[in-house]
Amino acid sequence: MESFKSGFVAVVGRPNVGKSTLINRIIKHKVSIVSDKAQTTRNRILCIHTDDECQIVFLDTPGIHKPKHKLGEFMDEAAYQSLRDIDAVLFLISGNEKKGPGDLFVLDKLKDVGVPVFLIINKVDLMTKEEILHKITEYAELYPFAQVIPISALKGDNVDAVVDELRKILPEGPKYFPDDMITDQPERLLVAEIVREKLFRCTRDEVPHAIAVYVEEMKDRGHNKVYIRVTVYVERDSQKRIVIGKNGTVLKEVGNLARQEIENILGSSVYLDIWVKVKRDWRNKSGALSELGYKNE
Repeated sequence: MESFKSGFVAVVGRPNVGKSTLINRIIKHKVSIVSDKAQTTRNRILCIHTDDECQIVFLDTPGIHKPKHKLGEFMDEAAYQSLRDIDAVLFLISGNEKKGPGDLFVLDKLKDVGVPVFLIINKVDLMTKEEILHKITEYAELYPFAQVIPISALKGDNVDAVVDELRKILPEGPKYFPDDMITDQPERLLVAEIVREKLFRCTRDEVPHAIAVYVEEMKDRGHNKVYIRVTVYVERDSQKRIVIGKNGTVLKEVGNLARQEIENILGSSVYLDIWVKVKRDWRNKSGALSELGYKNE
């Protein structure tokens, strides 16, 4: 009988290449929020895959980028911290997009990581075989990757191969987490992230990065009912108007979408009470970032 294997794997790449989509696909649960807008993930999130042979703890990281404010600096530091004390790295790129300075910037950060780095070429469902081969050759000249794995995280194509290849190189080790545990995130943070995802979906392009969501209260009211009070913070009055919408239509839609998903996670009926407040320039204030839960340990 083969020994059990376990380890920690950082998933890195520039913003919006599909890191969260890949991890959600592997662990077969939605843990990290997904959006077509860059820099959706803000915190480092542990996502846990366990099978009969191994336990892989994935570190879903914010996209590494050149920060424009203190929130961006926090996000980059969260990503860099994930490169410490790990067993492997998955470096994701969007295969259907040209190699850019963002990809090269991330790759440069991996040169001294000291563990196997796998190149994951995502979105191959949008590419021809010739384009995939060209992309493999293009990146193989830049770095001695342990493996190159073309996938479609959205459709699930070849995603099992990622786990298979990681299983081969992981060391023998214990189960760090129980079999049924899929994330280290508390319920309050999951609720906040779900609300934030729905806000991303329902608001204009310029608003999402100025949005923070904080769960103020989460109470069991008995009879399988949970009361949740959430505050949505924006930076300007004009953003508050957009988030609320005319006659409250946007906020109502956000609440309905978020409540349904939260009820599925909690297995309870949920009363979701959402308020919107202005906290001016919160992304550039260390105190505000700390209050809203953006803390690098």
